[in-house]
Amino acid sequence: MRRLKAYFLAVVFLPSILAGQTVRKDIPDLDFARFDRNRIVMKGDSSSFETVYRKLDSILFTGRGNLRIMHIGGSHVQAGTMTRRFRNDLLSLGDSLDGGRGLVFPFWAARTNNPSSFRTRYGGEWTVSKNVQKEPARRLGLTGMALSSSDTSAFVRIVLKARNAAEDEPVFRFDRVNVIGYRSGGDRFPVIVRENNDTISGTWDDDSSSWSFLLPEPMDSVTVALGGSGGELTLTGIFLDNAKPGISVTGVGVNGAALNSYAACQDFERDLKMVDPDLVIFAIGINDAVPTGFSKDVFISRYKALVSRVRSVNPDCALLFVTNNDSYRRVRRRVYSVNRNALPVEEAFFTIAEDCGGGVWDFFDIMGGLESMKRWEEAGLAKQDKVHFTEEGYALAGDLLFNALMGKYVEYRRNK
Repeated sequence: MRRLKAYFLAVVFLPSILAGQTVRKDIPDLDFARFDRNRIVMKGDSSSFETVYRKLDSILFTGRGNLRIMHIGGSHVQAGTMTRRFRNDLLSLGDSLDGGRGLVFPFWAARTNNPSSFRTRYGGEWTVSKNVQKEPARRLGLTGMALSSSDTSAFVRIVLKARNAAEDEPVFRFDRVNVIGYRSGGDRFPVIVRENNDTISGTWDDDSSSWSFLLPEPMDSVTVALGGSGGELTLTGIFLDNAKPGISVTGVGVNGAALNSYAACQDFERDLKMVDPDLVIFAIGINDAVPTGFSKDVFISRYKALVSRVRSVNPDCALLFVTNNDSYRRVRRRVYSVNRNALPVEEAFFTIAEDCGGGVWDFFDIMGGLESMKRWEEAGLAKQDKVHFTEEGYALAGDLLFNALMGKYVEYRRNK
């Protein structure tokens, strides 16, 4: 049956991919945007993208394999809507492409906004550490956040149901859970609490610094509580996975995060091994490009250092760099000034991609260039702060990113 389905996909779906008809999402016509320039520009040795395309081939035409993608940035990624739309667009390419939900963090328990693609509940007392703090109180991993507690009533709950979910919203289920973190001053450990209040114990793995759990059946939610008789448990992430072939997109974002923020995450590489991305989409930079004191050379140097950390985990990982969106800074109440550092940052991303080998998605140019953010705001696609987007704006950005990636994939298929 699987071979028959693969043959059907190859015969019926492949020609439409080559024609570029079914894989692109409809985009509105905005006279101030440059959507005709929505493409990925490859620089340097970008041959790593061929692995991404080959894995897409295998998933779509044989139903085998996994493609893992990580989207990393600041508040644009923590908001979750752009990543969510991009993820959903990829999963719309075929049936049953749920290759695992990936790494998540219970942001609501950290008293900050939760990504729109899942929901969080929590109880008890938790102490929060973030990579945007000058001196985080706890050791941090890839998520850039940590929750610490010695409260025996403390728990966090993750529900993989999106906010304002559409009827065709993908349903994610998992039967493998890794609770990433560590304990101090005692024997604290995490347990998973089932609906009947029974608990499931995990197995500690030194290499990943996580407790590994196998669930008796696939689930779309998980509750993590504290076990043990004393000490403190620090939680730095929850990895939700299954054994299905398909596509997984992990979003890593912290409000206000800059390149130095992730440089402060000591366990970045360790956690990245668990995510194991084939493609990393770098969207860090809006918080680095402050109006005063910005150095293009320092920006490039810090980015290359981060890329080196990623490549130390996966030397063959494909890299996609997203230029900063146009933005303004508030000078005083109701008075805003355009941030012209978007221009040298745009140039810097092309330099980084050339030196490191990767693609550039020039969102700054695509959205209309300097001072275009006002027009996005007038169209209801950006917020009044002229830095962030509305839900509709982030969803549009996700569709554009998907279309750009599919454009390169169609090109690969045509030249094959």
